[in-house]
Amino acid sequence: MSRIGKRPVTVASGIDVSLDGTTLVAKKGNLEKRLETHGRVGINIDGSEVVFERIGDEKQDAAFWGTYRALFNNIIIGLDKGYTKSLEINGVGYRAAVQGKVLNLQLGFSHDVNYDIPEGLDVKVEKNIITIIGTDKQVVGQAAAEIRSFRPPEPYKGKGVKYTDEVIIRKAGKAAGK
Repeated sequence: MSRIGKRPVTVASGIDVSLDGTTLVAKKGNLEKRLETHGRVGINIDGSEVVFERIGDEKQDAAFWGTYRALFNNIIIGLDKGYTKSLEINGVGYRAAVQGKVLNLQLGFSHDVNYDIPEGLDVKVEKNIITIIGTDKQVVGQAAAEIRSFRPPEPYKGKGVKYTDEVIIRKAGKAAGK
């Protein structure tokens, strides 16, 4: 039995939740997020709580139950507080700058890497820290992963783009001659 699925999702004040067929709609101001459940779970809206229910006893039904509850909880947290990912740039001459809706990265290549910032995200750069802020957990994480993939950190000198909370296990270089 899903431990995640049976917990109700508490809706923060200022967020309106409604059911449109099999789609859950969460609104805060002019932001609107939708979660299509395809009728795989039962949904009850009780004031400031949303409760998900299994519709069958199959293993797949239990998986959908926990998954849709977690996805909707992520939507509520995103609308209420938002999500943040931070990346750190290490390396001589490595730098980043935001120019309009483009993140310009200089990562030791012969050319600059220009990353188009997805709609709904806010990117800030301070010294060697890139901060990505948004309301959609998946989009924030995907953007951070794409930026990191341009120059992943290498284990010898630690140069590259890494998450600020990531630990790079360093390797010893070449041993000196005997």
